[in-house]
Amino acid sequence: MTATLASVPAGTWTIGTPRLLAGLDRYATIDHAAHLAVRGPLPYADRPRLTALLEDVALSGRGGAGFPFAAKLRAMPRGHGTVIVNGSESEPASFKDRTLLRRAPHLVLDGALAVAAAIGARHVKVAVHDTAAALAVRRAIGERSDCRRVRVAQVSGGFVGGEARALLRGLSGGPALPPGRRVHLTQNGTLLSNVETYAHIAVALRLGPHRFRESGTHAEPGTTLLTVGGAVERPGVVEVPLGTPLGIVLSAASAAPPQAVVVGGYHGTWQALQPDLQLCHANGLGAGVISVLDDSTCAMGELARVAGWLAAQSARQCGPCRFGLPALARDVAGVAAGHDVAAAFHHAHAVDGRGACHHPDGAVRFVTSGLRLLREETVRHRTAGGCGRSIRGQLVVPT
Repeated sequence: MTATLASVPAGTWTIGTPRLLAGLDRYATIDHAAHLAVRGPLPYADRPRLTALLEDVALSGRGGAGFPFAAKLRAMPRGHGTVIVNGSESEPASFKDRTLLRRAPHLVLDGALAVAAAIGARHVKVAVHDTAAALAVRRAIGERSDCRRVRVAQVSGGFVGGEARALLRGLSGGPALPPGRRVHLTQNGTLLSNVETYAHIAVALRLGPHRFRESGTHAEPGTTLLTVGGAVERPGVVEVPLGTPLGIVLSAASAAPPQAVVVGGYHGTWQALQPDLQLCHANGLGAGVISVLDDSTCAMGELARVAGWLAAQSARQCGPCRFGLPALARDVAGVAAGHDVAAAFHHAHAVDGRGACHHPDGAVRFVTSGLRLLREETVRHRTAGGCGRSIRGQLVVPT
Protein backbone atom coordinates (compact mmCIF):
# COMPACT_ATOMS: atom_id res chain seq x y z
CA MET A 1 0.00 0.00 0.00
CA THR A 2 1.27 3.48 -0.83
CA ALA A 3 -0.22 6.30 1.22
CA THR A 4 0.39 10.02 0.89
CA LEU A 5 0.36 12.75 3.49
CA ALA A 6 -3.16 13.67 2.46
CA SER A 7 -4.23 10.89 4.88
CA VAL A 8 -2.12 12.13 7.79
CA PRO A 9 -4.97 13.52 9.96
CA ALA A 10 -6.36 9.99 10.41
CA GLY A 11 -3.61 8.71 12.69
CA THR A 12 -1.70 9.56 15.86
CA TRP A 13 0.53 7.04 17.59
CA THR A 14 3.54 6.86 19.86
CA ILE A 15 6.81 5.06 20.36
CA GLY A 16 7.39 4.95 24.10
CA THR A 17 5.25 6.67 26.72
CA PRO A 18 3.17 9.52 25.28
CA ARG A 19 3.56 12.97 26.72
CA LEU A 20 2.16 15.47 24.25
CA LEU A 21 -0.28 12.92 22.84
CA ALA A 22 -1.37 11.49 26.21
CA GLY A 23 -5.12 10.88 26.25
CA LEU A 24 -5.62 10.96 22.48
CA ASP A 25 -6.17 7.21 22.49
CA ARG A 26 -9.35 7.90 24.48
CA TYR A 27 -10.55 11.30 23.27
CA ALA A 28 -11.04 12.72 19.79
CA THR A 29 -10.54 16.18 21.32
CA ILE A 30 -9.59 16.68 24.96
CA ASP A 31 -11.84 19.23 26.66
CA HIS A 32 -10.75 21.06 29.79
CA ALA A 33 -12.25 18.61 32.28
CA ALA A 34 -10.63 15.66 30.52
CA HIS A 35 -7.37 17.61 30.21
CA LEU A 36 -7.19 18.11 33.98
CA ALA A 37 -8.15 14.48 34.57
CA VAL A 38 -5.35 13.28 32.28
CA ARG A 39 -2.65 15.74 33.38
CA GLY A 40 -3.59 17.39 36.67
CA PRO A 41 -3.24 21.09 37.50
CA LEU A 42 -0.47 23.21 36.00
CA PRO A 43 2.17 24.36 38.51
CA TYR A 44 3.09 28.06 38.52
CA ALA A 45 6.69 29.10 37.93
CA ASP A 46 7.98 32.66 38.05
CA ARG A 47 10.39 33.89 35.42
CA PRO A 48 13.66 32.74 37.09
CA ARG A 49 12.26 29.28 37.90
CA LEU A 50 10.74 28.80 34.45
CA THR A 51 13.96 29.94 32.76
CA ALA A 52 16.02 27.59 34.92
CA LEU A 53 13.67 24.66 34.21
CA LEU A 54 13.70 25.12 30.45
CA GLU A 55 17.47 25.59 30.46
CA ASP A 56 17.85 22.41 32.51
CA VAL A 57 15.79 20.38 30.02
CA ALA A 58 17.48 22.12 27.05
CA LEU A 59 14.15 22.90 25.42
CA SER A 60 14.60 24.26 21.90
CA GLY A 61 11.96 25.48 19.49
CA ARG A 62 10.17 22.77 17.54
CA GLY A 63 9.35 24.91 14.51
CA GLY A 64 12.56 24.13 12.63
CA ALA A 65 14.98 26.82 13.82
CA GLY A 66 15.72 25.06 17.10
CA PHE A 67 16.50 28.22 19.12
CA PRO A 68 16.81 27.63 22.92
CA PHE A 69 13.62 28.82 24.59
CA ALA A 70 15.37 29.81 27.83
CA ALA A 71 17.47 32.30 25.85
CA LYS A 72 14.28 33.91 24.56
CA LEU A 73 12.96 34.22 28.12
CA ARG A 74 16.16 35.87 29.31
CA ALA A 75 16.11 38.34 26.40
CA MET A 76 12.55 39.55 27.02
CA PRO A 77 12.16 43.02 28.56
CA ARG A 78 10.18 43.00 31.78
CA GLY A 79 6.43 43.53 31.65
CA HIS A 80 3.91 44.47 28.97
CA GLY A 81 5.12 41.90 26.44
CA THR A 82 3.12 39.71 24.09
CA VAL A 83 3.27 35.93 23.83
CA ILE A 84 2.53 34.54 20.36
CA VAL A 85 1.82 30.91 19.56
CA ASN A 86 2.81 30.31 15.95
CA GLY A 87 0.25 27.84 14.64
CA SER A 88 0.73 28.83 11.01
CA GLU A 89 1.92 25.35 10.05
CA SER A 90 2.92 26.27 6.53
CA GLU A 91 5.15 23.24 5.89
CA PRO A 92 2.96 21.12 3.56
CA ALA A 93 4.35 17.80 4.79
CA SER A 94 3.70 18.58 8.48
CA PHE A 95 0.52 18.08 10.49
CA LYS A 96 1.82 17.97 14.06
CA ASP A 97 0.90 21.48 15.20
CA ARG A 98 -2.59 21.23 13.76
CA THR A 99 -3.01 17.90 15.56
CA LEU A 100 -2.18 19.52 18.90
CA LEU A 101 -4.41 22.54 18.28
CA ARG A 102 -7.34 20.45 17.08
CA ARG A 103 -7.11 17.64 19.62
CA ALA A 104 -5.12 18.85 22.65
CA PRO A 105 -5.57 22.65 22.64
CA HIS A 106 -5.48 22.99 26.44
CA LEU A 107 -1.92 21.69 26.60
CA VAL A 108 -0.81 24.43 24.19
CA LEU A 109 -2.78 27.08 26.10
CA ASP A 110 -1.21 25.89 29.37
CA GLY A 111 2.28 26.49 27.99
CA ALA A 112 1.46 29.91 26.56
CA LEU A 113 -0.30 31.08 29.73
CA ALA A 114 2.57 29.84 31.91
CA VAL A 115 5.05 31.87 29.86
CA ALA A 116 2.78 34.93 29.90
CA ALA A 117 2.41 34.75 33.68
CA ALA A 118 6.16 34.36 34.15
CA ILE A 119 7.12 37.42 32.09
CA GLY A 120 4.11 39.57 32.95
CA ALA A 121 2.76 39.61 29.39
CA ARG A 122 -0.65 41.21 28.99
CA HIS A 123 -1.56 39.54 25.72
CA VAL A 124 -1.44 36.02 24.27
CA LYS A 125 -2.17 35.47 20.59
CA VAL A 126 -2.65 32.12 18.92
CA ALA A 127 -2.04 32.52 15.19
CA VAL A 128 -3.54 29.78 13.02
CA HIS A 129 -4.42 29.32 9.37
CA ASP A 130 -6.42 26.11 9.80
CA THR A 131 -10.13 26.72 10.37
CA ALA A 132 -10.66 23.53 12.38
CA ALA A 133 -7.73 24.40 14.63
CA ALA A 134 -9.05 27.93 15.17
CA LEU A 135 -12.47 26.57 16.16
CA ALA A 136 -10.91 24.07 18.59
CA VAL A 137 -8.80 26.75 20.27
CA ARG A 138 -11.73 29.18 20.57
CA ARG A 139 -13.83 26.40 22.08
CA ALA A 140 -11.04 25.61 24.54
CA ILE A 141 -10.71 29.28 25.53
CA GLY A 142 -14.43 29.34 26.28
CA GLU A 143 -14.04 26.38 28.68
CA ARG A 144 -11.50 28.20 30.88
CA SER A 145 -11.60 31.14 33.26
CA ASP A 146 -7.91 32.04 32.84
CA CYS A 147 -7.98 32.90 29.13
CA ARG A 148 -9.27 36.48 29.20
CA ARG A 149 -5.99 37.70 27.71
CA VAL A 150 -5.96 35.07 24.91
CA ARG A 151 -7.04 35.86 21.34
CA VAL A 152 -7.09 33.72 18.21
CA ALA A 153 -5.93 35.30 14.96
CA GLN A 154 -6.43 33.54 11.63
CA VAL A 155 -3.60 34.09 9.15
CA SER A 156 -3.03 33.23 5.51
CA GLY A 157 -0.84 30.16 6.02
CA GLY A 158 1.60 30.86 3.20
CA PHE A 159 4.93 29.04 3.38
CA VAL A 160 7.03 32.18 3.89
CA GLY A 161 4.26 33.74 5.99
CA GLY A 162 4.90 31.17 8.71
CA GLU A 163 8.38 32.61 9.36
CA ALA A 164 8.40 34.37 12.73
CA ARG A 165 9.03 37.93 11.54
CA ALA A 166 6.65 37.53 8.59
CA LEU A 167 3.95 36.26 10.94
CA LEU A 168 4.40 39.23 13.25
CA ARG A 169 4.12 41.66 10.31
CA GLY A 170 0.93 39.94 9.20
CA LEU A 171 -0.56 40.11 12.70
CA SER A 172 0.26 43.82 12.79
CA GLY A 173 -1.71 44.46 9.61
CA GLY A 174 1.19 44.48 7.17
CA PRO A 175 2.17 41.99 4.47
CA ALA A 176 2.98 38.52 5.80
CA LEU A 177 6.51 38.71 4.42
CA PRO A 178 9.85 38.66 6.21
CA PRO A 179 11.44 42.11 6.62
CA GLY A 180 14.86 42.56 5.07
CA ARG A 181 16.63 43.08 8.39
CA ARG A 182 16.94 40.25 10.87
CA VAL A 183 15.94 41.60 14.28
CA HIS A 184 15.18 39.34 17.25
CA LEU A 185 11.52 39.73 18.16
CA THR A 186 12.30 39.79 21.88
CA GLN A 187 13.84 43.24 21.37
CA ASN A 188 10.31 44.47 20.64
CA GLY A 189 8.78 42.68 23.63
CA THR A 190 7.40 39.73 21.62
CA LEU A 191 8.02 36.14 22.60
CA LEU A 192 7.07 33.88 19.70
CA SER A 193 7.45 30.14 19.31
CA ASN A 194 5.56 27.34 17.64
CA VAL A 195 2.70 25.23 18.96
CA GLU A 196 4.67 22.14 19.93
CA THR A 197 7.18 24.19 21.92
CA TYR A 198 4.48 25.61 24.20
CA ALA A 199 3.03 22.13 24.68
CA HIS A 200 6.45 20.90 25.85
CA ILE A 201 6.62 23.79 28.35
CA ALA A 202 3.36 22.59 29.91
CA VAL A 203 4.73 19.03 30.07
CA ALA A 204 8.02 20.18 31.61
CA LEU A 205 6.24 22.17 34.33
CA ARG A 206 4.25 19.11 35.35
CA LEU A 207 7.11 16.59 35.13
CA GLY A 208 10.00 18.66 36.44
CA PRO A 209 13.53 18.43 35.03
CA HIS A 210 14.46 14.95 36.25
CA ARG A 211 11.39 13.15 34.93
CA PHE A 212 11.48 15.20 31.71
CA ARG A 213 15.03 13.98 31.10
CA GLU A 214 14.04 10.31 31.47
CA SER A 215 13.21 10.37 27.75
CA GLY A 216 15.41 11.44 24.85
CA THR A 217 19.17 11.96 24.86
CA HIS A 218 21.47 13.80 27.24
CA ALA A 219 21.92 16.67 24.76
CA GLU A 220 18.28 16.71 23.64
CA PRO A 221 15.99 15.42 26.39
CA GLY A 222 12.30 14.71 25.99
CA THR A 223 10.14 13.71 23.06
CA THR A 224 9.23 15.25 19.75
CA LEU A 225 6.40 14.98 17.25
CA LEU A 226 7.01 13.68 13.73
CA THR A 227 4.73 13.71 10.72
CA VAL A 228 5.44 10.46 8.87
CA GLY A 229 4.13 9.98 5.36
CA GLY A 230 4.76 9.02 1.77
CA ALA A 231 5.21 5.32 1.04
CA VAL A 232 4.06 4.04 4.44
CA GLU A 233 1.09 1.97 5.49
CA ARG A 234 0.70 3.86 8.77
CA PRO A 235 0.97 7.58 8.05
CA GLY A 236 0.31 10.07 10.80
CA VAL A 237 1.65 12.14 13.65
CA VAL A 238 3.86 10.13 15.98
CA GLU A 239 5.50 11.08 19.27
CA VAL A 240 8.95 9.60 19.80
CA PRO A 241 11.82 10.10 22.25
CA LEU A 242 14.46 12.36 20.74
CA GLY A 243 17.30 10.20 19.46
CA THR A 244 15.02 7.38 18.27
CA PRO A 245 16.69 5.64 15.29
CA LEU A 246 15.09 6.29 11.92
CA GLY A 247 14.81 2.56 11.23
CA ILE A 248 12.56 2.04 14.26
CA VAL A 249 10.18 4.79 13.11
CA LEU A 250 10.05 3.44 9.55
CA SER A 251 9.43 -0.09 10.79
CA ALA A 252 6.62 1.07 13.10
CA ALA A 253 5.09 3.01 10.19
CA SER A 254 5.32 -0.09 7.94
CA ALA A 255 7.33 1.84 5.37
CA ALA A 256 8.07 0.39 1.96
CA PRO A 257 11.75 -0.20 1.15
CA PRO A 258 12.83 3.39 0.51
CA GLN A 259 14.40 4.79 -2.60
CA ALA A 260 14.98 7.96 -0.56
CA VAL A 261 13.91 9.52 2.73
CA VAL A 262 13.27 13.25 3.07
CA VAL A 263 14.07 14.39 6.61
CA GLY A 264 12.98 17.80 7.91
CA GLY A 265 10.38 18.77 5.32
CA TYR A 266 10.82 20.98 2.27
CA HIS A 267 13.66 22.93 3.82
CA GLY A 268 15.24 19.64 4.88
CA THR A 269 17.37 17.08 3.09
CA TRP A 270 17.10 14.00 0.91
CA GLN A 271 18.90 11.03 2.42
CA ALA A 272 19.62 7.41 1.66
CA LEU A 273 18.21 5.01 4.22
CA GLN A 274 20.25 5.19 7.42
CA PRO A 275 18.43 2.94 9.93
CA ASP A 276 20.71 4.02 12.78
CA LEU A 277 20.29 7.76 12.17
CA GLN A 278 19.21 9.32 15.47
CA LEU A 279 16.23 11.58 14.93
CA CYS A 280 17.15 14.78 16.73
CA HIS A 281 17.57 18.42 15.85
CA ALA A 282 21.35 18.14 15.77
CA ASN A 283 20.88 15.71 12.85
CA GLY A 284 18.66 18.02 10.80
CA LEU A 285 15.22 17.00 12.03
CA GLY A 286 13.99 20.52 11.25
CA ALA A 287 10.21 20.70 11.07
CA GLY A 288 9.85 17.10 12.25
CA VAL A 289 8.88 15.55 8.90
CA ILE A 290 9.83 12.08 7.63
CA SER A 291 8.69 11.39 4.05
CA VAL A 292 9.43 8.06 2.38
CA LEU A 293 9.75 7.60 -1.39
CA ASP A 294 9.71 4.02 -2.65
CA ASP A 295 10.81 2.75 -6.06
CA SER A 296 7.31 3.00 -7.55
CA THR A 297 7.62 6.77 -8.03
CA CYS A 298 9.82 8.96 -10.19
CA ALA A 299 12.00 10.59 -7.55
CA MET A 300 13.31 13.21 -9.99
CA GLY A 301 9.75 14.15 -10.85
CA GLU A 302 8.90 14.42 -7.15
CA LEU A 303 11.91 16.69 -6.61
CA ALA A 304 10.96 18.88 -9.57
CA ARG A 305 7.36 19.28 -8.33
CA VAL A 306 8.47 20.45 -4.89
CA ALA A 307 11.17 22.72 -6.36
CA GLY A 308 8.51 24.40 -8.49
CA TRP A 309 6.24 24.83 -5.48
CA LEU A 310 9.08 26.31 -3.39
CA ALA A 311 9.79 28.82 -6.16
CA ALA A 312 6.12 29.81 -6.23
CA GLN A 313 6.27 30.48 -2.47
CA SER A 314 8.90 33.17 -3.00
CA ALA A 315 8.42 36.42 -1.09
CA ARG A 316 9.69 38.19 -4.25
CA GLN A 317 11.49 40.78 -2.14
CA CYS A 318 15.06 40.06 -3.24
CA GLY A 319 16.84 38.81 -6.33
CA PRO A 320 17.66 35.31 -5.02
CA CYS A 321 13.99 34.69 -4.22
CA ARG A 322 12.41 36.53 -7.15
CA PHE A 323 14.69 35.30 -9.91
CA GLY A 324 16.99 32.62 -8.48
CA LEU A 325 14.42 30.15 -7.18
CA PRO A 326 12.31 30.12 -10.38
CA ALA A 327 15.50 29.60 -12.41
CA LEU A 328 16.52 26.78 -10.10
CA ALA A 329 13.07 25.17 -10.41
CA ARG A 330 13.31 25.34 -14.22
CA ASP A 331 16.73 23.72 -14.05
CA VAL A 332 15.44 20.86 -11.91
CA ALA A 333 12.49 20.34 -14.26
CA GLY A 334 15.06 20.26 -17.06
CA VAL A 335 17.06 17.57 -15.26
CA ALA A 336 13.89 15.49 -14.93
CA ALA A 337 13.41 15.97 -18.69
CA GLY A 338 16.94 14.74 -19.42
CA HIS A 339 19.15 17.84 -19.21
CA ASP A 340 22.48 18.07 -17.43
CA VAL A 341 22.59 18.99 -13.73
CA ALA A 342 25.33 21.63 -14.05
CA ALA A 343 22.95 24.57 -14.50
CA ALA A 344 20.96 23.59 -11.41
CA PHE A 345 24.05 23.54 -9.20
CA HIS A 346 25.19 26.85 -10.71
CA HIS A 347 21.91 28.59 -9.83
CA ALA A 348 21.88 26.95 -6.40
CA HIS A 349 25.32 28.37 -5.64
CA ALA A 350 24.20 31.82 -6.82
CA VAL A 351 21.16 31.77 -4.49
CA ASP A 352 22.53 30.17 -1.33
CA GLY A 353 23.17 32.58 1.55
CA ARG A 354 22.11 35.67 -0.37
CA GLY A 355 18.42 35.98 0.44
CA ALA A 356 16.66 38.46 2.72
CA CYS A 357 15.21 35.49 4.63
CA HIS A 358 16.04 31.80 5.01
CA HIS A 359 13.63 30.56 2.34
CA PRO A 360 16.19 30.52 -0.52
CA ASP A 361 18.72 28.71 1.70
CA GLY A 362 16.18 26.04 2.67
CA ALA A 363 15.05 25.56 -0.92
CA VAL A 364 18.65 25.18 -2.09
CA ARG A 365 19.39 22.67 0.66
CA PHE A 366 16.36 20.59 -0.35
CA VAL A 367 17.15 20.68 -4.08
CA THR A 368 20.91 20.11 -3.96
CA SER A 369 20.66 17.24 -1.46
CA GLY A 370 18.09 15.64 -3.77
CA LEU A 371 20.23 16.05 -6.86
CA ARG A 372 23.25 14.57 -5.10
CA LEU A 373 21.34 11.60 -3.75
CA LEU A 374 19.63 10.97 -7.11
CA ARG A 375 22.85 11.16 -9.13
CA GLU A 376 22.20 7.79 -10.81
CA GLU A 377 18.63 8.86 -11.56
CA THR A 378 19.85 12.03 -13.27
CA VAL A 379 22.09 9.90 -15.50
CA ARG A 380 19.18 7.58 -16.31
CA HIS A 381 16.95 10.52 -17.22
CA ARG A 382 19.67 12.02 -19.40
CA THR A 383 20.67 8.82 -21.21
CA ALA A 384 17.37 6.95 -21.39
CA GLY A 385 14.91 9.83 -21.47
CA GLY A 386 13.48 8.99 -18.06
CA CYS A 387 13.21 6.26 -15.45
CA GLY A 388 9.96 4.72 -16.70
CA ARG A 389 8.10 5.50 -13.46
CA SER A 390 5.14 7.78 -12.96
CA ILE A 391 5.06 10.54 -10.33
CA ARG A 392 2.98 9.12 -7.46
CA GLY A 393 2.82 12.31 -5.38
CA GLN A 394 4.56 10.77 -2.37
CA LEU A 395 5.82 14.28 -1.62
CA VAL A 396 2.69 16.37 -1.19
CA VAL A 397 2.46 19.64 -3.10
CA PRO A 398 -0.56 21.83 -2.24
CA THR A 399 -2.82 22.70 -5.14
